[in-house]
Amino acid sequence: MTDSASFGRRRFLTGASLAAGLALTAGPLTACTRTQAGTGAPRDDGGLLARLRDQGFVRVGFAGEAPYGFQDGGELAGEAPTLHREIFTALGVRELRPTLTEFGALIPGLLADRFDVVSAGMSITPERCAKVLFSEPEFVSPTALMVLAGNPKGLSDLKSCAAAGATVGVLTAAVEASYARAAGVPDGSVKTLARQQDGLDALLAGRVDAFALTAISLRWLARTNRGAAVQVAEPFVPVVDGVRQLGAGGAVFRQGATDLRDAFNRELAGITGAPDRFVGLLGRYGFTAREVPPRSLRTADLCAG
Repeated sequence: MTDSASFGRRRFLTGASLAAGLALTAGPLTACTRTQAGTGAPRDDGGLLARLRDQGFVRVGFAGEAPYGFQDGGELAGEAPTLHREIFTALGVRELRPTLTEFGALIPGLLADRFDVVSAGMSITPERCAKVLFSEPEFVSPTALMVLAGNPKGLSDLKSCAAAGATVGVLTAAVEASYARAAGVPDGSVKTLARQQDGLDALLAGRVDAFALTAISLRWLARTNRGAAVQVAEPFVPVVDGVRQLGAGGAVFRQGATDLRDAFNRELAGITGAPDRFVGLLGRYGFTAREVPPRSLRTADLCAG
């Protein structure tokens, strides 16, 4: 990667209501009288990890987005829960207690103490870093397009979509909308969709010519819709204002939870520093050695923009 590469923008934070959350398993709220200035969120006293060990579980928020964090037969599955279960077990916390919520409500829910960590493969961005703490990167992933089988319009990236006058589908609150506009796709040709499956369905129905998302997500979508007349084009790295954008995601903690974040990072380094272990844990979700974050990629740099 060059110095001009910018990683970690899959979805921007939205103002979705906390009422959109659906609790799968309710864990007890931690009593706390100290709050973070300006947010009302609980301020960690440096003992969160010890408390989690004592109680034997950690409350995690996820958004039902495969392959990052989702339910599979009633079980919490996906990249982030699998990775986080491995890490928290090593830290002496045996159980993940999940809460399902809208993606845009994850950070508000964390700040409101509905859970202790966001386990959703959330992209590391300066906007989010102003509100929360991120772990070091868990993975990287470039962008890709899902197109009809045979790629009749010859679409390869968002610039090719603009040149062809193609309509591009993106997820609501997804950063791919800004990538499309930066590539010259007019606003009227960017269609927002609520769910990943909606993107594939819109493509098959002719409502969009391409569906833009991370390559990991699109590979998973194609895998779970075997037989659908679609294909995933080769991944590419969008450019915004001259800066290359390659997604990097991580775990999310409240700003006071530095002891927990630092302990998490130590265990994470043992996984991302061993590609075979990384793929052994996450390969079932479509993650390969290409998604292992480079050692030079640091959250502090991503937060700085």
